[in-house]
Amino acid sequence: MVDTAPLIHTPSRVKWRRAVRDRHLYLLLLPVFAYYLVFHYLPMYGVVMAFQDFNIFGGVRGSAWIGLENFRIIFSNDEFFIVLRNTLMLNVISLIVAFPAPLVLALLLNEVKNRVLKRTVQGIIYLPHFLSWVVVSGLIITVVSPSSGIVNNMIRAFGGEPVYFMTDTVWWVAIYQISGVWKEVGWGTIIFLAALSAIDPHLYDAARIDGGNRWHLLRHVTLPGIAPMILVVFLLSVGSVMSISFDRPYLLGNAMVLDVADVISTYVYRVGLLNVDYAYAAAVGLFQSVVNFVFLLVANLMSNRITGEGLI
Repeated sequence: MVDTAPLIHTPSRVKWRRAVRDRHLYLLLLPVFAYYLVFHYLPMYGVVMAFQDFNIFGGVRGSAWIGLENFRIIFSNDEFFIVLRNTLMLNVISLIVAFPAPLVLALLLNEVKNRVLKRTVQGIIYLPHFLSWVVVSGLIITVVSPSSGIVNNMIRAFGGEPVYFMTDTVWWVAIYQISGVWKEVGWGTIIFLAALSAIDPHLYDAARIDGGNRWHLLRHVTLPGIAPMILVVFLLSVGSVMSISFDRPYLLGNAMVLDVADVISTYVYRVGLLNVDYAYAAAVGLFQSVVNFVFLLVANLMSNRITGEGLI
């Protein structure tokens, strides 16, 4: 007798069949998983150094445990609070200045109807992202040089005195922010342009039929359509408010502007690598990561309560 009873499709069996069907897609994800495993998760083992009197010859297992002593040293060090202030200051200014820049640029490009012009502008503004900060910082220092820079040559041509941009703290912060916007605004614009392309064109047609002008379309169709993407990018930016790249402040900074240019990343480099105090540097890095995580959780909680949407 042949069993004609239907097969019972259990959830686990369905998931397995889908996994087998999509096995080639999972294979494509393997390099991504390997990257995060090797460069993001395995290094977490080194966090234990923050609680040790780390000895480079003894290693993690052969170093003595000292509990929270490294953190006590951190919070009793006045220099740490200076770099903490500088990190927060530069990142908050970047959040105010650099965060809306790609959004505004994407909205402007979205209004350009000439495809050739639009693609040309996109290519020009994307290009700086692929330049190293070594190249960009050298270019900036050359352009604003008090002796031969094109900016000071123009100032002299109008009868003014040369300005020492890179040794003045106010000018240095301004150049730091402008250079960051110039280099990364094109890359950030890609995200918002992708979100704009996902908006249903019929919504614009309906709004025009109802008598809406460009301002009405922007306010009632475009911005609500990309609001989730704006929220995600903003929350991720808030979550990295304590993090700052090493290359930009290090390459643009100098001894004259250390009061504003010395940040956590350069401080960790100086203390951890140059002074060979790995445990102290690990404690600073752990503190930085924990504060970033708390900022992200608080921002996400506030977003969920105010708008009903968030990362989680």
